[in-house]
Amino acid sequence: TISQAGLVGGGSIPQPGEISLSHNGILFLDELTEFKRTTLEVLRQPLENKTVAIARAQQSVTFPASCLLVAALNPCPCGYLGDPKKDCTCSPMSVDRYLQKLSGPLLDRIDLQINVQSVEYETIKDKSASLSSADLYEPVKIAVAVQQDRFKDNTVHNATMAPEMIEKHCQLSDEAE
Repeated sequence: TISQAGLVGGGSIPQPGEISLSHNGILFLDELTEFKRTTLEVLRQPLENKTVAIARAQQSVTFPASCLLVAALNPCPCGYLGDPKKDCTCSPMSVDRYLQKLSGPLLDRIDLQINVQSVEYETIKDKSASLSSADLYEPVKIAVAVQQDRFKDNTVHNATMAPEMIEKHCQLSDEAE
């Protein structure tokens, strides 16, 4: 039920919205298709530009909005489309209407989209194959060192690379391409 102003900012006295409050962090939107389409559409500019510009008669304000957007949604209204254990009860038209809340331009700004099947409780509680934060510390430390060496600048990271930097530093071998 969040409003456009609540998500991106606004008001008669401009205030930052959730996307600015999550600057340099993660903005998690659960049940993405339950948001009003018009509310979701206002995310397009901030996701692309990493800023929110709010113009009012007496002033214009720009807020930072560089965040990692993580969103979750069901595959259909009943939630069981493609589920191996339970049949979906939705008509193709209702599935289409459900997914139409998400525009192509908004989806284009979501770099990674993954369909995840439901997970059994026994799998979740099994700790034998999980990694702890301590296990991940060294590989992350190495990755940060590689970035710092690559850019010679502590303010630039892989996530903030401009297109020309990607072309320079992310050369694919023929096999990888």
